[in-house]
Amino acid sequence: MTRKGSNERIAILVDGGFYLRRASELFGKKGASARADELYTYCMRHVGSSDTLYRIFYYDCPPANTVLFHPFTQKNVQLEKTSRFFWSTSFHNELANKRKLAIRMGELQERESGFRIKDSTVKRLCRGELDWDGVTEEDFSLDIVQKGVDLRIGLDIASLAHKRLVTQVVLISGDSDFVPAAKYARREGIDFVLDPMWNGIRAELNRHIDGLRSCTSRRPTKENEPLCNR
Repeated sequence: MTRKGSNERIAILVDGGFYLRRASELFGKKGASARADELYTYCMRHVGSSDTLYRIFYYDCPPANTVLFHPFTQKNVQLEKTSRFFWSTSFHNELANKRKLAIRMGELQERESGFRIKDSTVKRLCRGELDWDGVTEEDFSLDIVQKGVDLRIGLDIASLAHKRLVTQVVLISGDSDFVPAAKYARREGIDFVLDPMWNGIRAELNRHIDGLRSCTSRRPTKENEPLCNR
């Protein structure tokens, strides 16, 4: 998908956790380098031929390197030796080498993180489709609690709008927590565009944006969801 230029000065803000989840669903699993290239290319689809990119801001947390107890295996897991840790570290390093891309890191709440039984497994247990003897290690997932990512996104939106550094903000996310920041940016005259990557968004968030644009050829599955940009 390409866009015609509109003479905008654009800042693109990427909610990292959201992007990685949606990209895996839309584009499949990839190595760290390929995913970083994909993210950069995806962001640049928002920049038309006569537009100017101010900067891409990527928000995430560093990979956890603590030791967590696994309730199923009854063993401690050293996270810095896992494939997830190496992938995330390589991915962030690849992004750091991209032109006009800034990485904003939040914080990890290690005491609140841990291995949790998956919601899908709980539902199967409740429906009687699975008993506890059939539960395996694969029915647990690592839940890392993050702090400060949403706050940094909101503050950057407000700063970009207040200092009039850009004329358009593109937010790649689907979180309605950004409504106050979106409202402020619009009051300051900023064109606020949301890219939910075809993920459904709440009506409250939809009311406080100027445009909805998913830069991929994939179409939504529900007939009443919009198929075009605005």
